[in-house]
Amino acid sequence: MDRQSIIRQFLGEGSRYQYGSMCMPTAPWKKSKTKLNFYSKDEKLPILMSLIMGLQHCFCMVGGLITPPLVVFKFSVCGFAEGFCPELVQYAVSASLITSGVCTIINIVKVTIPFSEKFFGRKLYIGSGVLSVMGTSFTFLPIFEIAIAQMKIDGIDGRVAYGKMLGTSMVCCLLELFLSLIPPARLRRLFPPIVTSITVMLIGIALTGAGMKYWGGGVVCADMGWKTHSQIVSQDITFPPPFPTCTNGETSLTYGSAPYIGLGFSVLVFLVFIELFGSVFMKNCNVIFALLFGYMIASLTDFEGESYVDTSSIKDADPITFLWVETFPLGFYGPAVIPLLIASIVVTIETIGDISAVYEASELDTLSEEFDESIQGGLTADGINSILAGLFTSMPNTTYSENNGVVALTKCASRRAGYACGIWLILLGIFGKIAGVITSIPDCVLGGMIIFLFANVLVSGIALTKNVDLDSRRNRFIMAFSMALGVGVTVWPYAFLDRRASPYTAPFWECGDCSDAMKGLRNGLSIFLSTGYCVGSVAAMMLHGILPSDVELAYAEDDDNQKDELVLTENNEKNDSYDESDKAESKDDNNFDKKPSGECDAQEMPMIEDA
Repeated sequence: MDRQSIIRQFLGEGSRYQYGSMCMPTAPWKKSKTKLNFYSKDEKLPILMSLIMGLQHCFCMVGGLITPPLVVFKFSVCGFAEGFCPELVQYAVSASLITSGVCTIINIVKVTIPFSEKFFGRKLYIGSGVLSVMGTSFTFLPIFEIAIAQMKIDGIDGRVAYGKMLGTSMVCCLLELFLSLIPPARLRRLFPPIVTSITVMLIGIALTGAGMKYWGGGVVCADMGWKTHSQIVSQDITFPPPFPTCTNGETSLTYGSAPYIGLGFSVLVFLVFIELFGSVFMKNCNVIFALLFGYMIASLTDFEGESYVDTSSIKDADPITFLWVETFPLGFYGPAVIPLLIASIVVTIETIGDISAVYEASELDTLSEEFDESIQGGLTADGINSILAGLFTSMPNTTYSENNGVVALTKCASRRAGYACGIWLILLGIFGKIAGVITSIPDCVLGGMIIFLFANVLVSGIALTKNVDLDSRRNRFIMAFSMALGVGVTVWPYAFLDRRASPYTAPFWECGDCSDAMKGLRNGLSIFLSTGYCVGSVAAMMLHGILPSDVELAYAEDDDNQKDELVLTENNEKNDSYDESDKAESKDDNNFDKKPSGECDAQEMPMIEDA
């Protein structure tokens, strides 16, 4: 391979990869003649473009990806009594990054399962075949937290409890593999466009709320904000961790403090700046540039001498790490089965919604046979990858809704960007120093970026409604009913959900003295009812299955028209009867005229004789 070929493969060739014109800034008051490039699913991006686009996906998901293992290990497996186990937390983050990278590549490849056509009558696949990345699932987070806390109360070590949850989740994820074998026609009936659009919209709404928690300083401190209420503070009551203060670098401020809001807002301001003045290349990579700008502002500023960026995570990180540096004995925990099965159904609906959103953002047909194959392959990959995640000492994996917004914004749907994202994630996990840099980004800076990306997921769900007849009274009823439930519990989940660090206290079912089995059932119902995209999607599926089709509407004008038609019909019938009568009389006259001469009727004979 000559030098010129290597350069073409690295930089690309043609007008779509002319970095000079792509990097020229634009004037907001002039209409730009340069077109924003759209990179389709199978377009072969050059290496440089693939790496940049993949890095955007990596940065987008890294904040959400590291949160579940960080919360579970810091507050559940270890806790305050054990000093939060920073080394174990660092391993959990690295394992989550590596696992997510491997699972992402598996989901994007789309491999045919051997002999599937012989046994199932159709080809089955592993992987969606589109740019749908995978990461550690938030859906399983509350179940892991509650179950590990229960086992520790029973005297089980936190590491052993985590291993039991890994083994139990691996078994329960088999349900998603079973659901993936349902024929496409039945899957379409179970998950029609109105259901998937509602699911994607509710996912976007839920994620946007989570993004706001990051923006204000962090997820945990946002949930603990009630401890700062004036009626509580005035009584000088002390609480155990978690605390209502958010830690970003060396600073420790309450949720929603002005410095945190300002840092997150700097990311949003730079996004607008890029849209106004940015080049085509900058608009395609706006996520990275905006995040780096916010990170730079955080690095150059401080709060009363305390930096917003803590470099200790970089210094303390191991240069090289990998899976199985730490191990946990696999086991089984019965009370968690029901909640984990419900969570598997939730991620099934979520995966279908995510792949539908990717198809919409990738400008692909959601009514095609290829879409059915992607749904089946994506669900299969979701189940297999969750089992692999358990073997990799990581929590279950699923498709990441956040990255659908990246596809919609960057206009890059090429699978090569997805492969690059997977490679980036693996490298970040292996090279501990790089993972340390990523984890040093303040939550408030990440929040400013992801709240915008999560809102794009909501927009993708709205775009999916173009396949739904919203003039139909039936469809409008299904959507209004489902969104009422889904948005309601998303905005305020504590009607059914326990507050953080306060298990079994939700008023709908207080269960502090219940048996382990009853607690498992109660936790499953609590998770189901407090997850907006779960309860809303199930409601949409049920209503779609039982409601009859629309009845034709009757208007006043239709009654007048019917009266006119009735009068016209009666007149036509009368005219027809008159015509038949005239025809009959004419026929009688003709018969009389045709009688032979010398013949007469019997009634005429007496008159002749009398004459």
